[in-house]
Amino acid sequence: MAVAVVRDGKTVYAKGFGVRKIGESQPVDADTVFQLASLSKSLAASVVAHQVGAGVVAWDTPIVTHLPWFKVMDPWVTQHVTIADMFSHRSGLPEHAGDDLEDLGYDRRTVLERLRLLPLHGFRDTYAYTNFGLTAAAEAVAVASGKDWETLSEDVLYKPLGMTATSSRFADFEKRSNRAVGHVRVGDDFQPKYQRMPDPQSPAGGVSSSANDVARWLVLVLQSGKFEGRQIIPADALLPAVTAEVISIHSSSADARPSLYGYGFGVGITPAGRTMISHSGAFALGAGTHYAMIPSAGVGIVVLTNATPGGAAEALGASFMDIVQFGSVTRDWFAAYSAAMAGLTAPTGDLVGKSPPATPAPAAKLSSYVGTYANPYFGDAEIVEVSGHLELKIGLLGRPYAPTHWDGDRFSVNPSSENQPDGSLSSIAFKRAGDEPARELTIDYLNGNGLGLFVRR
Repeated sequence: MAVAVVRDGKTVYAKGFGVRKIGESQPVDADTVFQLASLSKSLAASVVAHQVGAGVVAWDTPIVTHLPWFKVMDPWVTQHVTIADMFSHRSGLPEHAGDDLEDLGYDRRTVLERLRLLPLHGFRDTYAYTNFGLTAAAEAVAVASGKDWETLSEDVLYKPLGMTATSSRFADFEKRSNRAVGHVRVGDDFQPKYQRMPDPQSPAGGVSSSANDVARWLVLVLQSGKFEGRQIIPADALLPAVTAEVISIHSSSADARPSLYGYGFGVGITPAGRTMISHSGAFALGAGTHYAMIPSAGVGIVVLTNATPGGAAEALGASFMDIVQFGSVTRDWFAAYSAAMAGLTAPTGDLVGKSPPATPAPAAKLSSYVGTYANPYFGDAEIVEVSGHLELKIGLLGRPYAPTHWDGDRFSVNPSSENQPDGSLSSIAFKRAGDEPARELTIDYLNGNGLGLFVRR
């Protein structure tokens, strides 16, 4: 863990704890670089605010103004969805739209192009958190600016603030010598099993930085876009991002406060009546991050960790802000956050917790299932026979899965990715007629938006 605290325009505390990688001795310090995960969204919103202030774009600029190839399912929404809509998650795209394509190895452009195939919910009516919707808006800003997103972020935010350890490119993170390695929980321990490579959604989750660097950005936001006497971002361009634009979680009772969201920033009102700006970041493959700011107190904190998100970062941030406002910690925040976040790393799939039938119906001969099955959203799924068993190949990662017979024409598979944690178990159901080869298959773990059907070519 690395922690930094700012107050009244200065970093007043910065320290690291623990090690960068289990089994090795290199310590974490305030300059150790972590993957920020979704803290990236707030940094991205700061980049956009800079360009809004420079007159390059406006928050209400439609995406298609600069990305004419971009589409969502509804033609009217395609023409009207704006940068602000995407940064406030009110576009109507389903939650985490496109993340499943990233898990399969598709690049940014491919994911953004295929968002047009996803069902839409109410435009500007509902809040649904998306990485690639926000990324589409950031791409539009980058095109308008005449630079790629990664360079734009560097030029208008990281360099002006002296954030020398910060980048929106995974390759830069990978080259850092003082780098925190991500860990996942294995039993009662943590192990560095995976490495998250989030370049496709870089504006939404691909920034890497240190506690010291993020502290400089906290100062910028707390001072309404000013840093060390220089107005980096015009205050009126930043204000819409850090103030409430949409209800992200409705009140659970008449006396409960709702959760609110701006443009890439979480916004809320504390029990003390103060506005708090905050965001968390989570990679199931090994990152848990959090920042919180109380503008009226001129105070902010950032907490970066390199382990599966379990609420530690949020609990420390909440406890600190309790002390700022009330002089003591008001509750066991770790117990609350760890319970709330347990679902982030829970195994997924329709067969989790189930056992195969004691006397399953037999499968057809394996050759009945072999073939290539097409899907306009996910691309082709290929079923091949290798040494007497089936293999499923899908996406661009080149990593086959080995389906295991479950019952009749139904098989099971253990997917593994950012969105399918260890222990996930999903069905693959083939559909046949008589003795004919299978005509189609449905992959359950890819069927969340009803697009998991693959038809034989």
